[in-house]
Amino acid sequence: MSRPRKQPSAASRIDELVDELNRHGRLYYLEDRPEISDAEYDAMYRELVALEANNPELHRADSPTGRVGAPPGQGFAAVEHRVPMLSLDNAMDSAEMLAFDERNRRALETEGEIEYLAEPKLDGAGIELVYQAGRLVVGSTRGDGRVGEDVSGNLRLCETIPLALRGGSQSGERVSVRGEAILPIAGFERLNAARLKRGLEPFANPRNAAAGSLRQLHDIDRDRLRSLDFRAYAIEEGLPDGSKTQFEVIETLKAWGFQVSPDTEVCKNAQAVIRFHERLLAGRNDQPIEIDGTVVKVNRLDLQRELGTLTRTPRWAIAFKFPPQQKTTVVEAIEVQVGRTGALTPVARLAPVHVGGVTVTSASLHNQDEIDRKDVRVGDTVVVQRAGDVIPQIVMVVKDKRPKRTRRFKLPARCPVCKAATVRLEGEVVTRCPDLDCPAQLKNNLRHLASRGALDVEGLGEKLIDQLVERGDVKRLSDVFALDTATLTALERMGEKSAANLVASLERAKTTTLARFTIALGIRHVGEGVAELLAAHFGDLEPILAASREELEAVEGVGPTIAESLAAFAADERNAAEIARMRQLGVNWPAAERAPAHGDALAGKTFVVTGTLASMTRDEAKRRIRAQGGNVTGSVSKKTDYVVVGTDPGSKATKARELGIEILDQAGLMQILAGSHPNR
Repeated sequence: MSRPRKQPSAASRIDELVDELNRHGRLYYLEDRPEISDAEYDAMYRELVALEANNPELHRADSPTGRVGAPPGQGFAAVEHRVPMLSLDNAMDSAEMLAFDERNRRALETEGEIEYLAEPKLDGAGIELVYQAGRLVVGSTRGDGRVGEDVSGNLRLCETIPLALRGGSQSGERVSVRGEAILPIAGFERLNAARLKRGLEPFANPRNAAAGSLRQLHDIDRDRLRSLDFRAYAIEEGLPDGSKTQFEVIETLKAWGFQVSPDTEVCKNAQAVIRFHERLLAGRNDQPIEIDGTVVKVNRLDLQRELGTLTRTPRWAIAFKFPPQQKTTVVEAIEVQVGRTGALTPVARLAPVHVGGVTVTSASLHNQDEIDRKDVRVGDTVVVQRAGDVIPQIVMVVKDKRPKRTRRFKLPARCPVCKAATVRLEGEVVTRCPDLDCPAQLKNNLRHLASRGALDVEGLGEKLIDQLVERGDVKRLSDVFALDTATLTALERMGEKSAANLVASLERAKTTTLARFTIALGIRHVGEGVAELLAAHFGDLEPILAASREELEAVEGVGPTIAESLAAFAADERNAAEIARMRQLGVNWPAAERAPAHGDALAGKTFVVTGTLASMTRDEAKRRIRAQGGNVTGSVSKKTDYVVVGTDPGSKATKARELGIEILDQAGLMQILAGSHPNR
């Protein structure tokens, strides 16, 4: 009898969740091609929140719990939101909705009922519109909640966005309006029919089509932009004097010429919210737009201000989510895909089924344990569900409809691409191909190396990578830096100009930063935040790769799983050879601003930075602290020396006061950095 597998430690599970959630965040916000459902993402996110709450010392600097969306993409001008665009916590059922109401009543110290405004939760892209003297001057995406992308030109093509506020400038000098850009279902179906007629891939769903249209830099799809609707729901700046309720905000937006959700309703208490939600759920498929729940807000604006906000979410609002929609279909095949880290992922190919407004044909089965738990087999009739996602999940197998002589599915003993023997390590749920030269891994590693967060190689796209690997022009990662125009012009659909542009782009990418190069290497569990920490601490790549696990774990924000992954990478001679060849081919980076372990003014001091600083970003503040030897963490504990506080600091400032930790404003931080602070 086989032994039960060892459960992962809190540290390794946090590392796994942070890496997975960050990857899915990039896919959702930046690439508009999510791989998992909202429900699956929410479940992982909640698990991470609980683990971090119980283990605050394990909070990673790049944890998505400190982030709202994703950073703005390159190619767009950055727009700083003067009031952060926060996300919403979720209530998954009536009990959680009532718990939200109870928290509010407890915080407000009232036994009475709280009035709420309820409105449909739109499945689109968050937008801020800024008007000056009544005229639209800039429109931006949510971005990471604090800095978004200037997409004004694209938004001006959306015919439901007023270019001037009705009534001129009577609402004040500056007005910022928040809302959602959505693609109505009828427009979505019309655009997809036109794309199929032209031989193009159809859009996956209305949300992705809407978000993707706003982030077009070239070959602007004007028809798609004109098909968008904008529904306004908030006024962050320029609210008329005397406004007392959220309902009055909606009425003001209508008076200014904005579309709002027609089903908005004032509910006298939480029970009335639940009844509204149930009515909305019953008619969800009759709506002309995609909705995935109810947004619930405390109606009185003074109570909203009293309740305040956390770092990521307001306390006075919540998203009351719909349960996933379910349909049955048949598993026609189970295919195995090989990912960038060698992970083998089984994917069920489904008979096409229409679920929640989208036709779906596949669902990830994740790993062997998931297949065994659900006992999914080829030929099975299965229940699938969708909650605003592209690829749904298989909920269960309808065993009564199982054909005779079906077989249990097992992941292959050999990689389906390179035929290397697969491995599954103790304590892991993932089966992997260990061959670093596996073409499937190589393709994915090249995509990762060329991505925006790594070396940002413009022109090195998926189809080109496929050709380079399949032709044998690139057999290992470093080969990409040896490409020349002669090799590239021999590829399909690659002219001399395009080849020359790609060679120039590769040449530019050779000069990078230590953190970006570390990300580009594709080391498991090493994302943007960890790479920045390593670069600041060690100063160069050689010390990172030469460090012991104990030395790596001594870096604030690097846990045992990350340290083990780095040590395993460094121990493989093939990786050392690849790095050496890349450097021979010209890849270089300037010396990082190292934070030495001894001798610097802030050595041994631990900082937390929270809120919006007046004249520098939080990232800049962290870099300057680390440059003088200080540590920066994401959570406040007894080990914290200073908490740097800007506007809207959230709960970290409160905890600092409770623990008696010194709180600095930006001026105090500048004194610390300059050596003139009395307590330095």
